[in-house]
Parts: sequence; structure tokens; C-alpha cells
Amino acid sequence: MTTVPPPAAPAPEPISPVQAAALRDGVLPPVEEVRPGIWTLAVPFRFGVPDATLVYVVEGSDRSLTLIDPGWASDDDLQGLGDGLSAIGRSLDDVGLVVVTHLHADHLGAAAAVRRATGARVAMHGLEVQALRREREDATANDADIATWGLPEDLRDGVVEAWGSGRRIGLGRTSEPFADLLLEDGDVLPVPGRTIRTLWTPGHTAGHCCFVDEGDGLLFTGDHVLPRINSGIGLGGRTTTNPLGDYLASLGRLDPYADLEVCPGHEYRFRDVVARARTLARHREERSRHVAEALDALSSPTSASPTLYEVASRVPFSGGIESMTGFLLASALTQTAFHAALLGRAGEVRPA
Repeated sequence: MTTVPPPAAPAPEPISPVQAAALRDGVLPPVEEVRPGIWTLAVPFRFGVPDATLVYVVEGSDRSLTLIDPGWASDDDLQGLGDGLSAIGRSLDDVGLVVVTHLHADHLGAAAAVRRATGARVAMHGLEVQALRREREDATANDADIATWGLPEDLRDGVVEAWGSGRRIGLGRTSEPFADLLLEDGDVLPVPGRTIRTLWTPGHTAGHCCFVDEGDGLLFTGDHVLPRINSGIGLGGRTTTNPLGDYLASLGRLDPYADLEVCPGHEYRFRDVVARARTLARHREERSRHVAEALDALSSPTSASPTLYEVASRVPFSGGIESMTGFLLASALTQTAFHAALLGRAGEVRPA
């Protein structure tokens, strides 16, 4: 019997009317002061993606600036960051530290260019650095996985290009040393006069971190929790643990911070991260139920076990899996595998 899923919870209300209006109108939001000495500015995506990364600028007691997630960069083009800093009367020369929530190019991409331009240090969790160094090895292993998924032949090449040997997590915008300061859970960022603590929140990527500024009542969440988007899981290289289980545990780590204002990596600032995290957890629980139902429907004593593609084809992904190609299709299939493993039913999926 198939149960009817509960209605989706509404997205949290925005704190910033200008950010919400910009999102609605498809334009970049203006520079905005979040707290005294803390601003947010927006850097557009590259390659025609109609979205933006929210960059946070934090001023230390010595007037040095820290950037949290500097966004994209293309050929060392830092004009967007420079223009945003000019709007608050500062410049790239004032930047002494770049802090990155995770390794994706829309968050990490400009870090190396800022370092080259200013000499600023780059701080990131050590697992993200390991994933970047292991990028080509992981891509080869992904090719082997893709061969077992049971993909239709006309979809295979696009998936290999986006997820396997053709994939570049950093899109070529990263370079050694990826970080000058390796962060661990609980570390305080070296921002003079402020106490901003590292909160390790794996799942989206293995080394994803949020940053907690209880003095200013702020929680910087990167892509861990966004107001309207269900972030993808396991998008930062191969891991020895199940990224779905890691993600659900990381959502639970946010429980002490319900009173903090949420400063996400995209969209708009909002309140009550705990309520939003519970909505995201329920979404994952519902997806696990769908995967279990698909496995039940495809199980038969007289036929072979289903392939991963056959299982995913019965899961109600937004738009349906038949509409997906490349990266989106690969992400849907790997997340199906994570759910099957968390259910203890990975052995019911047949390698093609």
C-alpha cells in the first residue's frame, strides 16, 4: 500500500526583504549590513546559471576583513567582490582571511584568486582538501560505479562526463595549496575581536562546515541548510561513511542554535534553523520510504533483483528521473543508493 505523503512545509520567512525581492526578480541583492561590522554581498554564478552566492564580510577589531565563501572566480576576475567591498568603503587589500564552508566552486572558487591578489590565508576543513587532492582517483572509481547502475546507453556518456572521469569538482579554479589553515570541529576562526566557532556538518560534502557566531547571534550555514532548497548529499568526493547518515546527524547538531539568525550560502537570511532542519530531515525520511517501496515492488522470487536505475525510476524525484541527464541523474542515482544502504537493503540492488 502506498501512503500519501504529508504536505510540504512552507519555506521560512525571509529576514531580509531586499534579498527576497532580488531572488523573486532574478537579480543580485544589494550589499547589506547584517550586524555592525558584518555585511553580506552577492557574487553571481558563472556559466549562465541564474543564481548567486551570498558572501559574508566580517571585520575584525584590527579592521582586517574575513570573507566567508568568496564565491566564483573566472581567470582571477574578482570584480564582483571588489565592487561589493567598495560599497562599504573597503577593498580587497583589506582581506586577510578567506574561510570556506565547503569545496564547491560557487563557494571556494575565488579563494585562490583572493590569495594571489592579497596574500590572504585560506581556511577550510581538512577533509575538503583531501577530496580535492583525490579528485582524479575518485573520478576513476566513479566510472566503475557508473558501469554497474544499469543506465540506458544514451545516458551513459553524459553521466561519465558529469560524475565520472570528466568531472572536476573545483571546475579548474582551485590550486595547491588548497588551504593554509585546516579547520576542525570546534576551532575558533582567527578573526581578531570575534569568537566564531567551526561546526563540522558533513553530508553535502565530507568536510562541510557551518560557523557559529553566538556573540552576534549568527549562524553561517553554507549549503548545509538553505531556506527553500533541499541540498544534495554526497557531492564532495567518495567517503567511507554514508553521506545520508552523516547529513541527518549533522542536521541534529543544529538543535542548540534555534535562536540564531541563519546566514545561508544562497537565497536569503531567515530564522529558526531547527524547524528548517526538521523539514529537511522529514524530506529525507520520505525519500527513504519511496526507495523502500520501490524495492518492495521490484522484488520477486522469479526475477532478478533490480538495478539501481530501475529502483530510482520508481522514486518520485522532482520532474521524474526520465527528465534527468548528466549530473542531476548521477546525483539522483547515488542518493538512491545512500537510502538503500541506510535502510540495510543495499544487497537487494543488482549490479548491471
